Amino acid sequence: MGKVTGFKEYNRENLSYTPVADRIVHFNEFSKLPTDMPTQAARCMDCGIPFCHNGCPINNIIPEWNDAVYHDNWRQALDILHSTNNFPEFTGRICPAPCEEACTVNLIGDAISIKNIELSIVEKGWQEGWITPEIADPKTGKRVAIVGSGPSGMAAAQQLARVGHEVVVFEKNNRIGGLMRYGIPNFKFEKSVIDRRMAQMRSEGVEFRVNSTVGENVSATDLLSRFDAVILAGGSEKPRDLPLPGRDLDGVHFAMDFLTLNTKRVLGDHIPDKQFISAEGKHVVVIGGGDTGSDCIGTSNRHGALSVTQLEIMPKPATAPNKLTTWPNWPMRMRTSTSQEEGCERDWQVSTKRFIGDSDGNVQSIECVRVEWKQTHGQWSFDEIEGSEFELPAQLITLAMGFVHPVHEGMLTELSVNKDGRGNVAANDLDYATSVDKIFTAGDMRRGQSLVVWAIREGRQCARSVDEFLMGSTTLPR
Repeated sequence: MGKVTGFKEYNRENLSYTPVADRIVHFNEFSKLPTDMPTQAARCMDCGIPFCHNGCPINNIIPEWNDAVYHDNWRQALDILHSTNNFPEFTGRICPAPCEEACTVNLIGDAISIKNIELSIVEKGWQEGWITPEIADPKTGKRVAIVGSGPSGMAAAQQLARVGHEVVVFEKNNRIGGLMRYGIPNFKFEKSVIDRRMAQMRSEGVEFRVNSTVGENVSATDLLSRFDAVILAGGSEKPRDLPLPGRDLDGVHFAMDFLTLNTKRVLGDHIPDKQFISAEGKHVVVIGGGDTGSDCIGTSNRHGALSVTQLEIMPKPATAPNKLTTWPNWPMRMRTSTSQEEGCERDWQVSTKRFIGDSDGNVQSIECVRVEWKQTHGQWSFDEIEGSEFELPAQLITLAMGFVHPVHEGMLTELSVNKDGRGNVAANDLDYATSVDKIFTAGDMRRGQSLVVWAIREGRQCARSVDEFLMGSTTLPR
């Protein structure tokens, strides 16, 4: 695919970024794609077995679209891309690109810039007017309710609408998009990208209902009587807590509360100052080393934090993994996000002991201890290192340690669907059916906290299962 010797002739070209001093004064996207994508696509080698296909959870047909771009057949590349992915403009921005880790060229050098090529294809499709509504005719007369408007719910909605079903998406917030909308800052993912795709979906017949919390102001059991099938795609939103002394102090917040309020204000919602969580003029400590923690860093710097420190309980990973032992799987290696580059101190193998406040109940510092990891009978555990306690100033602490399972109160309790051992809605990944007739589930609500690309995959596959349930057969792809 591409040029046979391209991977030897051309170097990988990455995104370019606005200088730090310029970009931390706003919440707009600041990355820029390389201009010569056919050359980047030419690096895709004829590797025989394209491991990138399975490295990508939605099995994107990557070598074929690279070949099309190399030969300047952009419209063909877009058709190939859309055949497996409803929303390449989402994944092209926020997917961590496991496909690139599985790239064969990655064994000997820098992987093909798959994610950037993907984004270039779909953005050219929008620019050229190639992406238009695909309206089903005739309609089936079947009605499907989808709870949750994240990438899983949106993917299922679009697939089902395109085969003629009447689809209604219920979203508890005042805008569509789930955690893509509110949990990911605009500087990584401008929300006009969601609005653009929503307009297409509305033309295809999808109805979006916001401010509709199923299990509260919308009856969950009523949906079963009014719709022929229901898909639960509400995500995994129960955050992992850190119940330590001082947890109830003002200034200790879940990361998603911090990020959501900020995005709502950026999007124009009125958030009173006493409700808003600001990092301005504060020493900020972020507990958790993942993407959500990174988003807290970028947001805090844009607020004008005095300092930002990110704590991770796990050991510091190696800068360069041994590809012969990790490829084509996702390796644990040192990664530095654009937000971390903007300014923060990072510390590893640190456990939190307590939060310390002032007489008014405001957090002022955090007490930590260094830990040492060991492996016993294949199980990893850690011990505190005696005498290694230390304190950090902190007037804002964000807990970015992930999510444990969906919120059980409300909808799930009302529907009485079975749960698995981790507290997720129980269903397999063959038919996505729950323990209750007519109810299906997909995305993080079924599999637990995961990537946007996994959510899209599950939404598409769940839509196929629902279509087959309703019609007896289906033409939707698996």
